[in-house]
Amino acid sequence: MLPQGLWRSLGLVQRSYTRSFLTISRCSVRRLNSAARVPDFAFAFDIDGVLLRSSKPIPGAAESLSLLKEEGIPFILLTNGGGKHETERVAEISEKLGVPLNEDVIIQSHSPFAELVRGTETQSPLENKRVLVVGGDGNSCREVAERYGFRHVITPGDIFMANPSIWPFSKVFKEYYKTFTRPISHAGDSSDPTKGLKIDAILVFNDPRDWGLDAHIIIDLLLSSQGVLGTLSEKNGQVDLPNRGYQQDGQPPLYFSNPDLWWAAAYSLPRLGQGGFREALEGTWAAVTGGSSKGVELQKTVIGKPSQGTYEFAENQLLRNRTRAFGLDSPQPLRNVYMVGDNPESDIRGANSYRSAHDSKWHSILVRTGVYLGGEPAWTPKTIASDVRKAVEWGLQHSKWEIK
Repeated sequence: MLPQGLWRSLGLVQRSYTRSFLTISRCSVRRLNSAARVPDFAFAFDIDGVLLRSSKPIPGAAESLSLLKEEGIPFILLTNGGGKHETERVAEISEKLGVPLNEDVIIQSHSPFAELVRGTETQSPLENKRVLVVGGDGNSCREVAERYGFRHVITPGDIFMANPSIWPFSKVFKEYYKTFTRPISHAGDSSDPTKGLKIDAILVFNDPRDWGLDAHIIIDLLLSSQGVLGTLSEKNGQVDLPNRGYQQDGQPPLYFSNPDLWWAAAYSLPRLGQGGFREALEGTWAAVTGGSSKGVELQKTVIGKPSQGTYEFAENQLLRNRTRAFGLDSPQPLRNVYMVGDNPESDIRGANSYRSAHDSKWHSILVRTGVYLGGEPAWTPKTIASDVRKAVEWGLQHSKWEIK
């Protein structure tokens, strides 16, 4: 569970007209022209399965965002995806949709990791510590972490190339790792650069590509003494210690940025996401330590939807964007926020469970263009819409916002 203080710093009603409001010509849209038109509501959109599917625009997505921009209605893109810096990701989305978007409208699953650079209420600063960044294509997640401000970033591929015996089954990935890994340099054994390597935090940024290597290195570190690779803590298994001694000897904290088990890809059925890797890791951890039957848990922090902290981070960003856009003297609470998503377990659960510090009401809208394939959803949304176009229409009608 995400500690509350972790990210503190930081059936549809239809109108009588026959055409959807999104097909109204641009010249007929009433533009914002007075303070009375400052909206007291906003939208949050998932991306994959809502705006895009396999990088292709979902019909109505571009028109929906364009209309909200015309009307001055704030929105953010709140995704459990990641693996690229926010500027790069939003540029790609802008190009695919043909809608210019700024960096401040996107929050990825790992965006809050940037807070760890300077530290939080529960984590000392990691700016000058050595962090293991896991997941993503090639060197992309290391580059994101470095742009966030982490100065000493290594990847599982770096460790493998320094000592391939750490997981011999990854030899088939060797040519791949050669394209982006970096030599490991530290004051350890020169004959084995991985010996004595200390890791201060583990950050799973994105879906791992080499599950076996990544899982093994993470478990090695969680069983280590003081986070030093190649060691084993003498406290492991001690029944008189909390968690039977596991993760009680200075091992690095473990952070996951995306709990989604499934995501909507080009294939006809949803594919396993980063949550699948976490479940596999937890299962292996339980097999190694005895798991819940022995009173042992995998101690970790999980952010991304549906966590309270991620929705809190998103609402604060919406308030900042709205205050800046309208030149308000101070942030004014939003009455309603409409979360449009395709995944009941993350988008809908998160919006339904979120408790706003500003008393905003979050309304979940489930669309049928992604993970959700019909039937009774695991978490019941406020309403179900066929696509993002209908979802936006429902939200505007609910907030009685007239388009003329």
